[in-house]
Amino acid sequence: MDCENKDSELRKFGSSRTSSASSSLRRRSLSLSLSLPKHLNDDDDENESVSEAGDIGDRELQSNRYSGSGRLRLIGENAPEHGVVVPISEDTMLGSNALSSVTPVSPIKLISQPDHKKNDEKTEVPWVLEYTSCLLFLAVFGILGVLLRYGLQKLFGPGIVGATSDHSYMYLDLPSNMVGSFLMGWFGVVFKEDISRISSQLAIGLSTGFLGSLTTFSGWNQKMLELSVEGQWVFVVLGYLLGLFLVAYSIIFGIETAKGANWLYRRANMVSSNSGTDCHWRVDSCKHHLIVILFLLLILASLWGMSIGLEVNEFSSRSPKAQLWLACIVGPFGVWIRWFLARLNGRGLGKSGLLKWVPFGTLIANVSAACIMAALATIKKAVNTETCDTVASGIQFGLLGCLSTVSTFIAEFHAMRGSKYPWRAYVYALCTMLISFVLGTLIYSVPVWVENFN
Repeated sequence: MDCENKDSELRKFGSSRTSSASSSLRRRSLSLSLSLPKHLNDDDDENESVSEAGDIGDRELQSNRYSGSGRLRLIGENAPEHGVVVPISEDTMLGSNALSSVTPVSPIKLISQPDHKKNDEKTEVPWVLEYTSCLLFLAVFGILGVLLRYGLQKLFGPGIVGATSDHSYMYLDLPSNMVGSFLMGWFGVVFKEDISRISSQLAIGLSTGFLGSLTTFSGWNQKMLELSVEGQWVFVVLGYLLGLFLVAYSIIFGIETAKGANWLYRRANMVSSNSGTDCHWRVDSCKHHLIVILFLLLILASLWGMSIGLEVNEFSSRSPKAQLWLACIVGPFGVWIRWFLARLNGRGLGKSGLLKWVPFGTLIANVSAACIMAALATIKKAVNTETCDTVASGIQFGLLGCLSTVSTFIAEFHAMRGSKYPWRAYVYALCTMLISFVLGTLIYSVPVWVENFN
């Protein structure tokens, strides 16, 4: 009878929705390995963790109840603080002998949180509201990422600073890729848990939407293809190597500075790491979600309305800025597609989950965007009209620039470097770059060489 009561209590805690920090706890399951049974802390869990380090798409919204693999469930929102983390097999949770199937961790301390339980029952949010607010966050922050990327191109390009160029291994998107990777260390790694306490949708919007759109892999790859067409093969190699080196150390620098800032903040305010966010600011109810959705709809309508109006005006006057406003219009669609593809990260191939350590979602997004961008570049060369150039360039900069990402790619690369198998990081980076460059060469470089486009 006592076991049945404990089983019932564990079921209640396991099924409660804790939208604030559960996803962060899932991603940091590797760091809790000392609290888990040895047979659950294996290579398969690490492979999945490093593959999911950057993004897991819409599975993030479902991870409030389950871990990324569906095998473990953590009891309570702040389980590491109040007692020992007790892993519960998802399969045995459905049976009647859940407690007997779990290897005990001594001492086992059940967590009693009656107040939190009542709050969870009151703040149960329909899944459609969470999904809608997430899509809106991604769209709004995606447009902002496009605008900042354009601004950094102009600032560091030949017109002002002159640090980057279309004809150098210091390609135009390098500054935005470095800035985005640096900020990924802040908002996608160190402070993501704190942001998730306010709203997990906000955390997704910042990391996947803003930073994913601020950085672009397809633009990077296309510049290397253009250098190869010109015969600048040394610049191509330097562009890839130097570009990877700079963004890899940008995220490390971001993580270290964010840790320092976090330590200073905690020390100055004399608060614990789990009490930095006031519960009044949390988006954890239907009312709060509706307010956020209305606010984001207003912002998105304003941004799209402004972009459409300026696009019509600039396009009619044949202004180069027409490419930017078209990019703002189509950019959110690239973010949404990449977010959906990210659900493939950590899943592996087939039912057996082969190669779980490879983030196939990010890989597919980057390679496909690079190929489509190369195809549009070929079309621009073949058609060679101002209208075609404006439309194709706007789609390249907006849709494909947002579909591909360097910030998520480098977060995964960084996680692999810190794993038990650091060589996987370089294999993953090499595969991404090599596949994109080879396919881009077939789609863009070969037609340019054969047809002798100018």
